[in-house]
Amino acid sequence: MARSRADAVHIRELVEAGALPRQKLEEAEQALAMLKDEEVLRRTLYGTLTVEDLTEEQTQEMIAAARRQFDRQRKRLEAANKLVDEGVAPRTTLTPLLEDFDRGGRTVDLAESRSRLFQELAAMARTEEEAANSLENEPEEVRKIVERYDGSGVFTGPQLARLLGAFAREFAKPMPVSANGATAFHRSLGFDHRGRVDVAVHPDQKEGVWLRHFLESERIPYFAFRQSVPGQASAAHIHIGPPSSRYHTAD
Repeated sequence: MARSRADAVHIRELVEAGALPRQKLEEAEQALAMLKDEEVLRRTLYGTLTVEDLTEEQTQEMIAAARRQFDRQRKRLEAANKLVDEGVAPRTTLTPLLEDFDRGGRTVDLAESRSRLFQELAAMARTEEEAANSLENEPEEVRKIVERYDGSGVFTGPQLARLLGAFAREFAKPMPVSANGATAFHRSLGFDHRGRVDVAVHPDQKEGVWLRHFLESERIPYFAFRQSVPGQASAAHIHIGPPSSRYHTAD
């Protein structure tokens, strides 16, 4: 990346000096832009980052990079098709470009899928914040969807360890934790998720019923979301611990 930047700067100097045509500068800048987008995708889409590790800004960068990359591949394919139609180039020259175009489309699909998951988690967090308020004044349809259990009001690390062990013994699989503690995702939205855990189970299915009974036996607070709250896009899940709050900033 650093070398490509240096090359672009050098080519710009030669173009301004009249030693190279402006087209060379455009080609160098396009190549640099392509490398930047590939770096964004390696970091946000193909790297080790999970959705929890992403921020809202990184998610937007990922989508934009995938779409720009796909647009470049489309333009290259269109230009090559034109040369083939004019008889200037053989049809075989289209094969690698078609492969790149297909790959670019799949990349956009994958980026959009990850973005949708991020938005779903964001909706979960916002729904949890709303549920932190008393449900008494909410419409009946909302109260049927969200169940709140206050318990002792605290959720500790040793309690989580016992829960994880008990769930694994009961169902012979790890508990499907979708968010554990303060993630980059929650911080980017301004939510304090420290000491909270989200579990991707439906409260009324076997795992969810067992989990709620365990939490109540341990007096661990939770919110059970049976489906998306009207106006939100969050999926059914169980939020363990006190409700998420927003970070307080100094005035």
